[in-house]
This record gives sequence, structure tokens and C-alpha cells, in this order.
Amino acid sequence: MDVLDHGTDALAERLGHRFGSPALLHQALSHRSWCGEQDGAPSNERLEFLGDAVLGLVVAGYTYRRYSELAEGQLAKVRAAVVNARVLADVAEEYGIGQALLLGRGEEASGGRTKASLLADATEAVIGAVYLDAGWDAAEPLVLRMLAERIAHAAAEPDDYDHKSRLQELSVHRGEGTPVYEVRGSGPDHDRRYEAEVYIAGRRLGAGTGSSKKDAEQDAAQHAWQELQGA
Repeated sequence: MDVLDHGTDALAERLGHRFGSPALLHQALSHRSWCGEQDGAPSNERLEFLGDAVLGLVVAGYTYRRYSELAEGQLAKVRAAVVNARVLADVAEEYGIGQALLLGRGEEASGGRTKASLLADATEAVIGAVYLDAGWDAAEPLVLRMLAERIAHAAAEPDDYDHKSRLQELSVHRGEGTPVYEVRGSGPDHDRRYEAEVYIAGRRLGAGTGSSKKDAEQDAAQHAWQELQGA
């Protein structure tokens, strides 16, 4: 079988990388729901694990070199602003990664191509595939093509992306006390999803989701902050 017979050749072109081993890109786009229907074909989960590490190191190294004026805490805020499921899902949409995903029938029917968690995971897997295919010299430019503008935006106003801190400052300033978060997890361990709600002075002001408790809380805090700003 030609592993680029389902649209991944177009994706490779959008990524700006010619794969020496096209099978790596095929695997990066292979969701476990599809693999379960293909007699145990390898899924993208191991590549996702690798891509997550490569992504984090590229962003950390770039921000450290590029923004020497930022203290450690601000560098961490910049990294958190761009290395999260929401941003990676946006990147996936920009590059059309969802269009090339290989999904099982059930996942396809449930709208898997637009699920933020699947898109974010696939983006990390693609980064991992590029790293394995051609090393750091190919993976680093790819990550920066994806995220350099977002990094610059976050570096200009790093506090704008720490929604929990901004929300707490606003709620305390208004005399309403410290926000309280309630977080629930669901799904299997390898695909855990979290839902968070934030309460201020007993009022539910925001809700959010994410692939980690931290991401879900940040998402909820952003919505609550916007609600308070408009109040």
C-alpha cells in the first residue's frame, strides 16, 4: 500500500517537509480507533509522546535565547501559553491535519476530526515523526513555523496568558475573594479529559476543558475573567 494515498502527501507539502520515511507520517496520523480495525497497526501514541518532548524543548530553547530579558517565571508563562491542547488544536486546523487523520468508524461518526484533543495529539505525533525522520534540524524549524508568532505574542504580554492569576487579581480587587475550582476527569488513562468549573463568592462564572487539570482550569479562568470584565 502506498502510505501517502489518503491525502498525507498534501499534508507533508503544507508542513514543508519531504519525508524520507513516509510511513512515519502515516503512523503519526493513525488514531488508535483506526488501528483497532486494522489488525493491530501501530497508533500515533508513541510518536505523540516523543513529539511532546521535542515541542517543549524547542519552545523552551527558543524563548530562552530570543527573550533574554524575561525572568524564569515569565518564560514558563510563555511556554504554557503556546504548549497546550488549545493552541495545538488550532495549529492542526491551520495545517489541515484533521483532514488527513485515520479514524475508526465510530470516532469518525462522532466528529473525531474536529475534536481538540485528537487534533492536539496528532500535531505532537507529526512533530515526533519529523524528528525521527530527519532529526532536530528539521523538527525545530517546523515547530517554529507553527508557533513563532504565538510565542512572540505571548512574550510581549506573558501575564495575559496566565488566566488564573489574572482572574484572582480581579476577583480579589473586587472584594469577592479567591476563585475556587472544581475539576472532574473522564476517559481512560491514556486519553484522560478534564472539565473544570470556577466559582467566585459562590457563583459559577466559568467552565473549561483540557487534556490536563491545569489546562482545564486555565480555560475556565479565561471564561470567568471575560464574564467579570463584561459585568
